[in-house]
Amino acid sequence: MPAMSAPTDTTTPFMKMHGLGNDFVVIDARRNGFGLTGAQIRAIAHRHCGVGFDQLAVITKSTADAHLTFYNADGSTSAACGNATRCIARYLMDETGRDALRLTTDRGTLDARDAGDGLTAVNMGAPQMDWREIPLSRQMDSLELPIEGGPTATGMGNPHCTFFVEDAGAVDLATFGALHEHHPLFPERTNVQVAQIVGKDHIRMRVWERGVGITMASGSSSCATAVAAARRGLTGRQVRIDLDGGTLWIDWADDGVWMTGPTMHVFSGVFTRAFLESV
Repeated sequence: MPAMSAPTDTTTPFMKMHGLGNDFVVIDARRNGFGLTGAQIRAIAHRHCGVGFDQLAVITKSTADAHLTFYNADGSTSAACGNATRCIARYLMDETGRDALRLTTDRGTLDARDAGDGLTAVNMGAPQMDWREIPLSRQMDSLELPIEGGPTATGMGNPHCTFFVEDAGAVDLATFGALHEHHPLFPERTNVQVAQIVGKDHIRMRVWERGVGITMASGSSSCATAVAAARRGLTGRQVRIDLDGGTLWIDWADDGVWMTGPTMHVFSGVFTRAFLESV
């Protein structure tokens, strides 16, 4: 078989990464900038005709070590994406040889560090519990919303709605998540979690992400669920959360909510010019 030559009509390098199966296309735009349209982002997200991702993350220059911008699979933006932040933090630490750095996002400035044993930790900042910050559509106590099941609302730079259930695996998440993502109490839509308390420091959780659907894991959702469980007295402030894709460790500390877990850089590639121009 003859050797395959590299295509000549390529442009826009990217990386495919994931944290516990929560997968991302990452574009390092610190040198060449970023110019993809919403239609192109949605095309890249397609799991048959594109690359496929839960979120697309863009790295740009910052007064800190880098700035991160996040897009959902439907092309909408999100101020926070915990697992993507951890993946990119690992990439930048490998690049620089450092074991700690600071990243700016629309959520704010986030600290990241090497947690040892191949794990990466990111401080996702203080949780938002006031109805205006989450945001909710009207004044109410975010601890128990007037929705069947009495979920807790939490902001982690994006809105979350956590339902505590007897059996997370028994919930029809495709129907349940889609229904509650668009609940009128959430003017910016919401991520939806179903969480099962296994013990005082152990939660089983499944997640529906706004603008995406069911995902194997979600970092900000894990942080929000840990905060909600602690607020309701169901757990302490340090918990293990088992998701469909693996385990994250959450610590709601005085300086913010720390999230620790594994990351993976799967491959690097380039989009062909033909693909981008076809959209």
